[in-house]
Amino acid sequence: MKNIVLFLGVIFMLSSCKDQVKAPNLDPTKKEKIVKQYFEYYNNHQWNELAALYSPIADFKDPSLGNEMTIQTRRQTINKYNKLNTLFADLHAEIAKIYPSDEQHIIVELVSTGTAADSTKFKLPICKIFTIDKGKITQDFTYFDNFDDSKSDK
Repeated sequence: MKNIVLFLGVIFMLSSCKDQVKAPNLDPTKKEKIVKQYFEYYNNHQWNELAALYSPIADFKDPSLGNEMTIQTRRQTINKYNKLNTLFADLHAEIAKIYPSDEQHIIVELVSTGTAADSTKFKLPICKIFTIDKGKITQDFTYFDNFDDSKSDK
């Protein structure tokens, strides 16, 4: 009987230790701070600084990059935003809501706006899901409606 109690005690201690050892990857306030910094850089068109928030190579899902997940380097991210900023000099994003998720994910609702050279304005609701690992963005999954109304039958 003593051996069974001892065995159960050891099992209990090991399972308790296992739960304690599993610390969160990044505390939610730190993830939110990274995301807010991201949008500050975005709104100031600081593409080098924004790209530095990503891991050297990150996964992207973004309708502007195609239908499949792609891998981008920091340099490719800088180039993408430089091109976008050339088209829309006043490019801006307004965060509507931030939803901390699990240990590595944070979801952001935002509205992106800008004005083209011909004075055409856009206002686009976007949802981004960031994966943050060890303080760097490793995945950036962006969702927005990119359906072109001009091509639809009316």
